[in-house]
Amino acid sequence: MFVIFVTLTRDQKYMYRCLELARLAEGFTAPNPLVGAVLVYNGRIIGEGYHEQFGGPHAEVNCIQSVKAADRQFVAQSTLYVSLEPCAHFGKTPPCADLVIRHKIPKCVIGCRDPFPDVDGKGIEKLRTAGIETIVGVLEQQCKEVNRRFFTFHQKKRPYIILKWAQTANKKIAASSGERLLISNEYSNRLVHLWRSREAGILVGTNTALFDDPQLSNRHWPGPSPVRMVLDKHLRLPDNLRLLKDPDTIVFTEKRESRHYQLPDQGTIVQRMSDSMFQLKIISVLVEGGSQLLQSFIDEGLWDEARVITNTTLEIDEGLDAPVLKEEKPIKTELLMSDSITTYYHN
Repeated sequence: MFVIFVTLTRDQKYMYRCLELARLAEGFTAPNPLVGAVLVYNGRIIGEGYHEQFGGPHAEVNCIQSVKAADRQFVAQSTLYVSLEPCAHFGKTPPCADLVIRHKIPKCVIGCRDPFPDVDGKGIEKLRTAGIETIVGVLEQQCKEVNRRFFTFHQKKRPYIILKWAQTANKKIAASSGERLLISNEYSNRLVHLWRSREAGILVGTNTALFDDPQLSNRHWPGPSPVRMVLDKHLRLPDNLRLLKDPDTIVFTEKRESRHYQLPDQGTIVQRMSDSMFQLKIISVLVEGGSQLLQSFIDEGLWDEARVITNTTLEIDEGLDAPVLKEEKPIKTELLMSDSITTYYHN
C-alpha cells in the first residue's frame, strides 16, 4: 500500500480554514454566498469570521471585529484570507473591499472571484488600485464547490437543483395500492431533514402533495425550513392540505389566479419552474417527488445533483417505478443502517 503525503502551502492552509468557517453557515445565507475569512499576522491567526446569515455582517467584517484589543496594532501588518472576492458594492452592508482598504491591510489572498455581476472582479480591482497585494485563485475549485449553489444561480440563471428520492431494493418508490410506503429508516429521515435545512426551497408535484400530504419542513433538524413549493398546473389540490395551510407556500400553476404563481407560457414545465424560481431568488431547490416530476427534470437534463436512498432489505412485488438516471456514475455511496445513500453529480 502506498501512502501519499500532501504538503500544503501556507496560503492553502489558511484558505482551508476559511472554507471550514464558511460551511458553518450552510442554510442561513441564501441567496448570499458562504464566505469565511481569516486574518494572519506573522504565522498566527489573530482574527476569523464568516458570513453567518443573510442580511448580517459579511465574513470580512466579522473577522476584523474578532481581533482582540492587544492584537489591533497588527491588523495593518497582516494578511487577510477570504474564500470569495470581497464585495465592491453597497447592498445590505457597505463594500468589504473598502473595509480592507480602510484598515490598511497590506495583503489579501482570495479563493475565487465572485460571479455576481455587481462584484465580479470589481472588488479585486479596488484592492489592487489601493496598492494592496492581491492574490487570487488559492484552492479555487474547492472555493467554487462550497458555493456551487451561488455560482449556478448567477452563471446559469437558475437554482442549483438537487433531486432526492427513496426506493426499495428493487427500485420502487411507492406501493401500487396507493398506501403510503415507508422506505427509508429513521436515521436517513433525519439526514433528509438536514438536507432540507441547507436548501432555499423544496418542491413536490401534485400527486405527492395529494396522496402523501407532506409538511416539507425540517422539523427533525435545527435551522431554517426551505420555502415550500408545489406544482399544481390545474389547481386541483384541496385547501385542507398541510402545504396549502401555509400562506407562504408557492403554488406553481398554469391558471390565472391571484393567490398563486402563474408559470410563464414558453418552455417545458420544468424549465418554466426553474425560470420562475430564479425570478423568486430561490438559489437552490430540493426536488422530493413524485416520480413523474423527478423524471421530467432528469429527461430535460435540468439538475445538478441526485441523492438516492435505497432500502437494501425491502422489496415489493408491485409498485411505482423509481426515476431512472441515464449514464451518470455515483460520486459516493455510504451506508446508514439498512439504507444505502448514493450521490450523483450531473456532468
